[in-house]
Amino acid sequence: MRSGNAHGLHSPFVFGLYTTVIRHSGQYAAYAKVEKRRQALLASRQTLEVTDFGAGSQVAGAGGRRRAVRDIARHAAKAPRLAQLLFRLVNHFRPATILELGTSLGLTTAYLALADSRNQVLTFEGCLNTAAVARQTFAELGIQNVRLVEGNLDTTLPATLASLAQPLDFVFFDGNHRYEPTLRYFEQCLGRAHEDSVFVLDDIHWSAEMERAWEAIKAHPSVTVTIDLFYVGLVFFRKKQRREDFWLRY
Repeated sequence: MRSGNAHGLHSPFVFGLYTTVIRHSGQYAAYAKVEKRRQALLASRQTLEVTDFGAGSQVAGAGGRRRAVRDIARHAAKAPRLAQLLFRLVNHFRPATILELGTSLGLTTAYLALADSRNQVLTFEGCLNTAAVARQTFAELGIQNVRLVEGNLDTTLPATLASLAQPLDFVFFDGNHRYEPTLRYFEQCLGRAHEDSVFVLDDIHWSAEMERAWEAIKAHPSVTVTIDLFYVGLVFFRKKQRREDFWLRY
């Protein structure tokens, strides 16, 4: 209800980003490729034994459970509109190193990778069976600039960050929708960030915990600009930028 549009935006950086990237309505060739794969997953009759390390395990019961691939594609995969926003952000900022915390079936990963084939996408998935389907997604789309890291994110993220030789340019947080893990992952990634890094947090209003996490991140001393698009939040660390928080319609 607090969100606005481009009118009244006094930040040239945010105005340009909002009008040319966030609100961009054109089509890219990659969209059709990924959406064709999405339709195949929605029609799939395959079922998986799913292990959920995040907040989803509290919602649906602990431990493994069988789920249809088409149900995961329908309910857990990022909607085309939001996945395509991530594509445009990567296409605009041209990050060399991208982290995605939460691969699922690989559709959003595909958008991140296809936005610029020169980048390296490191994506993390806790469930081995879901990761196998994601690998099929990458193979069918001919994607070669993705490295999929399997296992519990609490273990794999610190180890991967410690092994990285390059800083983090872009991070998409979609791995655990709880307050403490979200902040912990944010802090861990922040240690490898720089002034031009872009962090995107998914489902910032999904629960009271996620809203608390979003408010804590907005108040972090390293953060200078945030953009609340309701479904996702954008975080910037631009040192020459005036400290501001924006609520914009998308």
